[in-house]
This record gives sequence, C-alpha cells and structure tokens, in this order.
Amino acid sequence: MRSKYIVKDVLKEITQTLNSKIPRASREAQLLLMAHLDVDELWLMMNRDKEVENIDRLNSWIERRVKNEPYEYIVNSVSFYSQEFYIAEGALIPRPETEILIDEILKNVKDKDSDLTFVEVGIGSGIISIMLALKLKNAKFIAVDISQKALDIAKINIEKFGLSDRIELRLGSLLEPINEKIDYLVSNPPYIADEEILESNLSYEPQNALFGGAIGDEIIKELLDEVLKREINFFSCEMGYDQKDKITNYLKDRDYKALEFYKDLSNFDRGFTLR
Repeated sequence: MRSKYIVKDVLKEITQTLNSKIPRASREAQLLLMAHLDVDELWLMMNRDKEVENIDRLNSWIERRVKNEPYEYIVNSVSFYSQEFYIAEGALIPRPETEILIDEILKNVKDKDSDLTFVEVGIGSGIISIMLALKLKNAKFIAVDISQKALDIAKINIEKFGLSDRIELRLGSLLEPINEKIDYLVSNPPYIADEEILESNLSYEPQNALFGGAIGDEIIKELLDEVLKREINFFSCEMGYDQKDKITNYLKDRDYKALEFYKDLSNFDRGFTLR
C-alpha cells in the first residue's frame, strides 16, 4: 500500500481513470479533488506536492463518477445564480437556463417591495423560490412538490439561506394543497415526453421531475387550466424547446391578457409568462 498520496499524482491518476468514461476528464479530476479537499483552483495549483488524506472517500467518488453518476450528486453541491446549493438524489439538478426564468419573473414584478404571494409547483431543491425570496424581500412563498425527498432537500437549502419564515413547504400534486389567493404562479415542471430516450446520466435524476406524460406538455396544460380557473395574475413556466405552438394553440380560445415566450442562451424557446 502506498504510504503517501500527493496532489499532482492523484490528479494524474483520476484523469487516467476517468479518461475513457467521461468527457473533460482532466477538468473533472480537478473538480473532484477540489471538492474533496474543500479548496479552490488556485490552492490546487500552488500545492501540487501536498498530501491528500481520506483517500477512501475520494476513491468512492471516482467509482461513482465512472458509472456516470452526476458530479453534483457525488459532492452534494450545485452552483446556481452565483450561489451554492445542497443537492442530492431525489431533486432535479438545477440547469443554468433556469436562471433566465428567474430573470423573466423579476421583470414582471414592477414593485420589488410588494407583499405578493408566490406559489411554486415542483420546488425540487428550492433554488427558484429561494432566489426570488432573496430578491423580493416582502414576498411570501408556498412551495409544493409531490416528492417528500425533494421537500427534504429544499428544506436544507431554505434553512441555509435563513428563509424558513418566508417559504412554506407543502406535499402534494400541482395546486391541490393550495387554497390561498395566488398572485404569481411559478413552475419548472416535467415536460419531456415519456417515450423520449435520454442520456444515461439522467437516469440518476428523479424521473417524475423529467417526464411530463405521453406528449410531454400535459402537466403544463393542467397548470394553465388552474391559472385561468383561479384567475392567477401571472404564471411563468419553463417548457420544452418544441412546445411553443402547442401552448399557443391550447390557449387560442381562452380569455387572458397576454402570452409572452422567452428563449434560452442557445436561442431555443425555453419558457413563457401568461398574464
């Protein structure tokens, strides 16, 4: 058994192990070692001859990554909107394009000091409600999820940011647990068609947060029905890149003020706001 594990040697070995399994093996080796040591990239560059301890934990992380388990689940951390959040299996890993959803919502809230009631359907790890709560200091949030696991993960993040008094968690499906008047409904619902084949790493993520039904837009349509029935002022929602026409047609003969779509950074249709 080797007596010492040195940073530069460990980096090389991790890279070799990951090389044939995942893209960007060298960068992933750095990220795994940085997370293991709880250091930044500068420290790693300046301390290449330092010893690496607790190598068993690091080896278990590498074994998991070789099997294509997402990096974020392995290190229990994800960056979103310049903040670090706890993440684990049971909640969808936040994607960068969801930051655009938050920007779109903030554009629609003209008075940032108003005491609006927001409801988020499918809170997952809590990132959307938390970021909005940090930006809108007087708003109240009720967050619903069908998964107790997801609610437990969201609770950790809500407590981390000191928002337990402003974000209430409820277990349930869609708007079933909500009787209050809703000023603004927010959701990043499942919108992938059931038959679609996904990349293997997505098998680790909660399938009920990915697949939205036979066509994919069924849950979005259910939420649209609730918005119109309850006369909710605003509804901002993520969607699939190919669902713009379906949503427009579904609302064709319905009574509403405006329907505005937005695109992601790759210029794909990514979401909408219904007023």
